[in-house]
Amino acid sequence: MSTAVLSGKVRETKGKSTARAARRENMLPGVIYGLKDNVSFLVTEKELRKILMREGRNTLIDLSLEGDSQPGRKVVLKEHQTHPLKDNWQHVDFYEVDMEKKITVKIPIILIGHSPGEKQDGRVNHIMKDLEVECLPGNIIDKVEINMPDVVLGQVIHLSDLKLPNTITVLEEEDLPIVSVLLEKEKAEKAEGEEEEGEEAKAEPAGEDKEKAK
Repeated sequence: MSTAVLSGKVRETKGKSTARAARRENMLPGVIYGLKDNVSFLVTEKELRKILMREGRNTLIDLSLEGDSQPGRKVVLKEHQTHPLKDNWQHVDFYEVDMEKKITVKIPIILIGHSPGEKQDGRVNHIMKDLEVECLPGNIIDKVEINMPDVVLGQVIHLSDLKLPNTITVLEEEDLPIVSVLLEKEKAEKAEGEEEEGEEAKAEPAGEDKEKAK
């Protein structure tokens, strides 16, 4: 995985008024949750968003801050806050990572193209939109893509169907469904079948108790 480069400066003065003044200068306030210490900083919002748009949300960033006690930090995005009425970001949090230690991240699952089943009155149901994985920071992948022209009417793609690099460990159950292309009637029948299975499973312990009572 490639590493993006971003520069900024340590934020010496904190508080809402200072943060507002920084935003007026198109600077974005944030905090690094570091390996040894937490650091408040300022970066250019436009530059950060350009990196994330180009490389993906989970991209590894080589962050250099003017006034920092360290010459550079490897960080990944933890979260950001957006203005309630505008598109502007208000604040950003980074995690500092150790390149030799695994981290847990969520990888977006993207559907590419259209299923031929849509022309047969099938409806696409994107069930799982993110995949939680564990890996070394250098092995993070930016997204998982599913080629929808290969998904036919009546088909359900499960997690076990994905071909993923062996450098990442999936932290989800393999039988979880990701996307399906079904007629409305089929969806209703599947839901009804799952409900009946659940009721049967609940009834089994009661039967066992009766046998024990005899």
